[in-house]
Amino acid sequence: MGLFSRKGKDDEAMPSAAAAVAELDPAGADDATAPDFTGRPVANPLGHEERARIAAALEHAAAEGVDVDDLASIGEHYDAAYRRWSSEGGSGEGPGAVVETYAVAIGEYLARHSARDWAVVTDVFGTDLGLVAARADTVVVPHNLVGARWMRGETGWVPGVVSHLVSIRPRPS
Repeated sequence: MGLFSRKGKDDEAMPSAAAAVAELDPAGADDATAPDFTGRPVANPLGHEERARIAAALEHAAAEGVDVDDLASIGEHYDAAYRRWSSEGGSGEGPGAVVETYAVAIGEYLARHSARDWAVVTDVFGTDLGLVAARADTVVVPHNLVGARWMRGETGWVPGVVSHLVSIRPRPS
């Protein structure tokens, strides 16, 4: 599902699952999958393994000084991690660890501050952690958000992108 996802499209993926909803960057969606689009992404509750994965990534983020309730903190730490890795000599953690940490931090921010809940999401691209809206009309896969921008070398995007996602599915008062 994601660029750095845990499972590939052939690893227990449901064949009728659909492409992920590109809420923010539809131009970045892969149109090559459109003819095979047969339905909606399938969301299932988190199991013990997924909850442990989220907890481990949040613990790692906290150890790095990230405040998952503060988009500026998430963004600043992600940008610093990218700069450390991309600097000459590639110091710092590799892409997999950074994408995992900041995708989960962003996902947790969305779970706490928008009308979305963590789930295991399966679509035509595979299975990964995602967030679904209560009406299940949209899916956000934070690993895709972070992984795509990591590959493009983007920094400075976290506060704007994530606050936009919150604004389109705000948590009810």
